[in-house]
Amino acid sequence: MIASTSQGDGDSNNQNEGTSSGHGISTLPGMVPLATMEASTRSAAATAGSASRGGRGPGLLEQLTLMRSPSMSTARSRKSTPMVASVRSGKRPAQKRYVRHVLPTLESPITMILKIRERVGRSPAPPPLAVKLASRDDSSSIAPLQTVAAVDLALPPPGLEREYAALLTQDAVRFLAELISTFDLDVDKILQQRIARKVQLDLTNGLPDFSPHTAHIRKDKTWKVLPVPRRLQNRQVDIGDTAPCQTERFLRALGSTAQGIQVDFDDGNCPTFFNQIKGIYNIFQAVHHKFPGVPPINEAPVLMLRPRAWNMVEHNMMVNGKQVPGPLFDYGLLMFHLGKILYENESGPFFYLSKVESYQEARLWNNIFIWTEEKLGMPIGTIKATVLIESILASFEMEEILYALRDHSAGLNCGIWDYSASFVAKFGHRAEFLLPDRSKYVNMEKLFLKSYMDLLVQTCHRRGALATGGMAALLLPEDPESHRHPSVLAAVKRLKLFEIKAGVDGFMVYDIGLVEPMQKLFREHARGLNQLHVIPEGVNVTATQLLTMPAGGVTLHGLKYNIAVGVLFIYSWLKGEGHFYYRGQVEDSATAEISRSQVWQWIRHQARLEDDERTVVSRSLVHNLVKEVKNELQDGYCVSERAKQLLHTATEIFLEIVQKKDFPEFITTYLNLDHTFLVSSSYNHSFHSTAVVTIHSTAQTKSRL
Repeated sequence: MIASTSQGDGDSNNQNEGTSSGHGISTLPGMVPLATMEASTRSAAATAGSASRGGRGPGLLEQLTLMRSPSMSTARSRKSTPMVASVRSGKRPAQKRYVRHVLPTLESPITMILKIRERVGRSPAPPPLAVKLASRDDSSSIAPLQTVAAVDLALPPPGLEREYAALLTQDAVRFLAELISTFDLDVDKILQQRIARKVQLDLTNGLPDFSPHTAHIRKDKTWKVLPVPRRLQNRQVDIGDTAPCQTERFLRALGSTAQGIQVDFDDGNCPTFFNQIKGIYNIFQAVHHKFPGVPPINEAPVLMLRPRAWNMVEHNMMVNGKQVPGPLFDYGLLMFHLGKILYENESGPFFYLSKVESYQEARLWNNIFIWTEEKLGMPIGTIKATVLIESILASFEMEEILYALRDHSAGLNCGIWDYSASFVAKFGHRAEFLLPDRSKYVNMEKLFLKSYMDLLVQTCHRRGALATGGMAALLLPEDPESHRHPSVLAAVKRLKLFEIKAGVDGFMVYDIGLVEPMQKLFREHARGLNQLHVIPEGVNVTATQLLTMPAGGVTLHGLKYNIAVGVLFIYSWLKGEGHFYYRGQVEDSATAEISRSQVWQWIRHQARLEDDERTVVSRSLVHNLVKEVKNELQDGYCVSERAKQLLHTATEIFLEIVQKKDFPEFITTYLNLDHTFLVSSSYNHSFHSTAVVTIHSTAQTKSRL
């Protein structure tokens, strides 16, 4: 393994300006480390703003090189600097030398990044906000600076005019615009850091490790997260993948005995505008106790709200000419309408945070929480969030992630499929990271996954945080007298008992019928409301253990299963659905992610089938199997010609994504941006401009990491 010399964002005494990247990854010789670039270019944001005012925003190379320091968030810090003065005077900024210095080293990867960015379609920098200064004639004291944000919203989805009007009020839109204007550049920055980190891994053939520059956080045994409120102390069984736009299932979950509900705008949801508005409105109705027969919010299962991940964009709202981050749209509307009500009822607001890859991303969420609490008049620490550790990179930063969110943490969560897929996303082109057939060789008992879960439980419990496991996807037969019922229940019990014995404080099930049997399992094998007292001793997880792939091969059955899941997920997505049932279990974007990832990787490395070692997984083999799978699926899933057309489109998109030269990071991003809601082609996405929104500036939110 390549040694790590990373640059952390910890105390200044722990910083090293040598050859470090900030992420536990070695830099290429002769390459300026990103941390050094940041330290040397504190005023780069002003340069970017000046270029944008001149009609041209900075290129991606400049953005990667001249990254803004976290303390230079232009939306929150308006202090003039010598760099600003030089820009205003027309002098050429000296920092340009960094671009020339880095260019020879990064020319090839930057070309790749530019292609990725072009495909993703995100503008490098948003247009600057117009600043309206207080009048000099004002006899009162100088008023705070104001920004004027232009907001464009799509018209209501057909049939949801009332719900749209209730949610997107003038005050709500103003709140959203201010939230997005404050943090949008920070979101861009973390997405750029992800790209830079991936490029550096590829350039150096490096591996992640525990960063020595945040070792002081890991070694300090005194800090702990704030205790969670009463309603989060028992997290034994949550109902997962509950897309709130599916009203019937949402209401059944609210009436269940579960401890919580994963109210899902991410893996189990297809984020059409209809689904987002319908889902948020259903939560609005539930919190206001508007559904007959459903208990009040302080008696119902706790709502664990899961907004979209950072990789998702909301197409139906633009602020200053730029589509907005999906998670900020979801989070902002939920908090504006429901945050204080949930707080007053001691029932939130509580969140799941998906696909967080680093402590910098956790710190951004923490800053968003503080900003929101101050804006809505809630005590700091009111908002609580469970971070899903779904990336191999994040597994090396669990303590740092908890530390970044220590006033707002509700713990960490581990799950099997998004996490496993992240190995392909980060190292899929390397033969040593070939992942074997998931249906036969990948489970939580394998070393790389068991080590990940052991480390998560140990880390959380040492810091007073809750550790939760993944979701049981198996479905009980509808007929409780079915001969299959006992065997399915026994299979779920075996898998979840393994997690209970590992020390988890809870997990999720999809099937509401599994809630009470799993609660009983906890009562039989665990003591108390949680297992915070269980701190695994003798566990010393190493980087090698986390990065060791399980032994095993590729089977024809596994290949066809992965193809079927990938195709059916895309087919469901095109219908506006985020999950579906297949062979006795629920499948969502997490299982679709691992399925299409494995097919891509097996083609890339020409993996041989165990069934017949003369046969390798090739493009032609996959093409033939896709046709075969499509014919098998038509009978069970397609009842109309329109459905058959959608299934055909799904197979074409699946073949497209598994044959890409460069691995698409997320299937949902690919569908959301490259094939933007073909399901919505009949919906006229007309936009209307709202009144220009005036936003009062707020004090800078300081980082605590």
